[in-house]
Amino acid sequence: MSVPTHGAFRAPFACASANARCSCRTRRVLASAWFAALAVSVAAPLSAAAKTPAPKPALDASAVAAPDRYSADTAQQIFAAGGNAVDAAVAMAFTLAVTRPDAGNLGGGGFMTLLVDGKPYFLDYRERAPQRATRDMYLDDKGNVVPGMSTIGHRAVAVPGTVDGMWEAQRRFGKLKWKQVLAPAIHYATDGFQADARLQQRRDAAAKSFAGKTNFDAYFSSLKAGATLRQPELAQTLGRIASDGGREFYEGRTAQMIAAQMYGHGLITSQDLSQYKALWREPLVADWHGYRVITAPPPGSGGIGLIQMLKMRADLQPAFDGLALNSAPYIHLIAQIEDRVFADRQSHIGDPDAAPVPVAKLIGDAYLAQRAAEVKAAEAPVTEQVKPAVDSAASAEKAQTTHFSVVDKWGNAVSNTYTLNGDFGSGVVVDGGGFLLNDAMDDFVTRPASAGATGASGAASTPGAPDAEPNTIAPGRRPIASMTPTLLLKDGKIALAIGTPGGSRILTTIFQVMTNLYDFDMPPTDALAAMRFHHQLLPQKTIYFEPYHPAPDELAAQLKALGYTVEQQSFNGDVQMIRVDGTTPEPESDPRGGGVARVIR
Repeated sequence: MSVPTHGAFRAPFACASANARCSCRTRRVLASAWFAALAVSVAAPLSAAAKTPAPKPALDASAVAAPDRYSADTAQQIFAAGGNAVDAAVAMAFTLAVTRPDAGNLGGGGFMTLLVDGKPYFLDYRERAPQRATRDMYLDDKGNVVPGMSTIGHRAVAVPGTVDGMWEAQRRFGKLKWKQVLAPAIHYATDGFQADARLQQRRDAAAKSFAGKTNFDAYFSSLKAGATLRQPELAQTLGRIASDGGREFYEGRTAQMIAAQMYGHGLITSQDLSQYKALWREPLVADWHGYRVITAPPPGSGGIGLIQMLKMRADLQPAFDGLALNSAPYIHLIAQIEDRVFADRQSHIGDPDAAPVPVAKLIGDAYLAQRAAEVKAAEAPVTEQVKPAVDSAASAEKAQTTHFSVVDKWGNAVSNTYTLNGDFGSGVVVDGGGFLLNDAMDDFVTRPASAGATGASGAASTPGAPDAEPNTIAPGRRPIASMTPTLLLKDGKIALAIGTPGGSRILTTIFQVMTNLYDFDMPPTDALAAMRFHHQLLPQKTIYFEPYHPAPDELAAQLKALGYTVEQQSFNGDVQMIRVDGTTPEPESDPRGGGVARVIR
């Protein structure tokens, strides 16, 4: 059976209203018939190029660590059809755009770190500022940030990168046909999926912020725990992308819908969309404990920060000898390391295409040895050397992101983190397209230092401090991000794929899990379940603990005696990782979330 064309695809799903559920029996039958045809294509023989004999398996099985069961099921289906880790990752990303609309997305952006045929790669599909964006676009006539303007509604939206990122990755490294990897997502959009209580809680909280300001409720008011959510307009969008390729989102009917949605309200134009391209960049590479760390370069800040933390802790090993994990003296040393990491983040890191970032210096052994030498077991005040150019933006960076890790039996691996920024992004749904748009503009410095007193959102700044030029708003610029999809290699082979949501907590979380695994020799399950904490330069001397594992009273008292403020954050991490022990993949999903870890044979 041949797969229906673009036009034949659209007709079965045409609905009269934005939140219609296609109750018409005829439409549902046609939709099911269409998906059945597309499902056949998943199992269909591969193209001639894909029939090339695959290399001998390097691992006992493939594996996935995913944030929900639907994306894990998708990976299993793709592997069963003969796909590799990249096929599975792209299919999972599109599935999560349906089943996790709070963070999975078509209208956002992210980072992907890959190992393919033994070679590391990094794909930057971060959002970009529209050409009409300006440095002070979120300030009123008194120089103050207009509350909510950079987080809610059309003006908060940056040019999305996810679809082009997935298109680039799958075209370059995938084995299956493009339509095959989108088939599972189209199925979930057409036939629906059951939302869980976590997703409804996020929807309910977001709806309060968006009420009366966006069209969010017109599309997601029916998202209830245990109920089946069908998204017919999103199914049509996915169908167009499946039929016409990833550039349809930027140059076809979907692009027209986005431009129409923005007209008169936001800044994005058809030209912004057509000019968007995901970028292949050189990943950051560092040696640590006999492993090679492969992680995110700028505009990511997390990769630099992660390498800095790992290397400084290694340099300070004598100071850590004899200290119990997560004891007060241990946390005190880590907090001083983190002070320096976040100071460098604010002072130096931005879009590398807009201004050079001194990456080699920041992760260089000599510089980090010097930074490590500043760390003292005895408490010391924050010094001039660790002050950033502006107050830390990290406290405002959104934690509502999602991550998944994939390893295939041939030893290929993908670590992917992507986001809408806040939960459900800007709250703006593209009419007729059925997908949410990001609020990534809030990841820029929305109130530069020269504007005066501290602003209400985004990256606040200190009066009189130098301007935060690396991450101020400019046309075409990509905002920095803490997303840190990371791979570890041992003798050139995959040893670990790891990542998490969490905003500025991403790099500190990944650092702690890696330390648990390789400094304290914990098994993966214990390494994920262990208590975590977070500190960044500002607010000064503040240690955050998570709801999943609050600080014991005695530990909190000891930290307070050292001069720290102890606070509980509202966010738990959601690490998805796969450790490879020899030839055996060991996937683990964070007990704090609702994810799924699965070995696939």
